[in-house]
Amino acid sequence: MDDDLPSGLGPEEFSAWIFGAAAPRAEGGLVLAPFRGVRFVPDVVGDLASVTTPPYDLIDEDAVRRLLASGGHNIVRLILPRADGQGYREAGETLYRWLDEGALAADPDPALYVYEASEGGAVRQRGLIGALGLRAEGDRVVLPHENVFPGPVRDRLALMASANANLEPIFLVYEGGGDAARIVDETAATAALAEFRADDGSAHRLWRITDPGLHARIASDLRNRRALIADGHHRYATYRALQARHHAAGHGPGPWDHGLALLVDSTAYPPRLGAIHRVLPSLEPAAALERARTVFRVAEQPDLLAGVEALAAARGRRSC
Repeated sequence: MDDDLPSGLGPEEFSAWIFGAAAPRAEGGLVLAPFRGVRFVPDVVGDLASVTTPPYDLIDEDAVRRLLASGGHNIVRLILPRADGQGYREAGETLYRWLDEGALAADPDPALYVYEASEGGAVRQRGLIGALGLRAEGDRVVLPHENVFPGPVRDRLALMASANANLEPIFLVYEGGGDAARIVDETAATAALAEFRADDGSAHRLWRITDPGLHARIASDLRNRRALIADGHHRYATYRALQARHHAAGHGPGPWDHGLALLVDSTAYPPRLGAIHRVLPSLEPAAALERARTVFRVAEQPDLLAGVEALAAARGRRSC
């Protein structure tokens, strides 16, 4: 059921509506609340590498086939049910069947989780997984930087509503360097709750923080901060749509006021940003160069190698 989403809007109008949709103004600033995580049970599902996937929108058809063949409990069966010949309702049924069978289990106590991804022994990401307090864009606490399209939001909304669950965390970054970051690193120095090595060689580890005193310190540190959505705009928009749906139904405050998120301190663990190449049809190179002069310092180079060397020697911001 998605008749509570507006129709006929382009991405810009739709994004303005869904990121700014009416909701009770939350107190304070950035909130990452403890929750009872649902995790795979290795004694039942085997190697955790066989049940995990990249985010749903980064999986191509070949990867889907490989993941479906890797094990009966791979989470691709939940996040992309159509790839397995199922619908959204069946994905929800699969989730609760796995819970009944013991393949998945909910942790007994509310917790914040420390997640780490590393390559070659070097930490690539390390941050906190928790229940992110949802905020209207106008509150300037959770900041999107991309427009979203109605189609993917309707798709994720149908899935989350049928499963009655947040199946994947979104990824946010914030400027930290405070108490929360210290707690994250101190926790990561202890024995991990779960760990595995993925097919690409990357290592993944998870810890659980259940101490209410640590929860309070983290909450205090985050309260006056803001977070930028690095990945997961459509899922965050879906969180907002679910929240608006429950409030319109008169359900009041509830779990729909939060969404699953990984929050990384970019001061300690800056994300790696690669170029995303775009094609601008009908834009003449000369016109592009003239427009670039309005915001960049432009210098002609005889060839690509000379241009790359000039970039390497340049100070400050660089682009090519």
